[in-house]
Amino acid sequence: MVVALVALTFVASRSCQQDQIRVSKEQAIATARDEVDFRPTRTQVRLLRQGLNSRPNWIVSLSIPSGDALNTQEFKELALVRVDANTGKVVDVKVQR
Repeated sequence: MVVALVALTFVASRSCQQDQIRVSKEQAIATARDEVDFRPTRTQVRLLRQGLNSRPNWIVSLSIPSGDALNTQEFKELALVRVDANTGKVVDVKVQR
């Protein structure tokens, strides 16, 4: 019974540890900027939990708008970078030119 309780406690602690946010928003932005080859003029960041186990991810949008900077939906450069909020590793990079 004690062994089962210890095993259950270990599994619960590991699953809780995977859901923690260890990477700050600022660290995620810096990591995302290192992944693109342009200097963005706009940055947007959101924290989302994705996947079956709801792992937290920072979704960082980096862009350079074309035309009127206030009212444009078009971009000279646009990148979406997904950063694991627990490990700080880049999960995915999508660049649109």
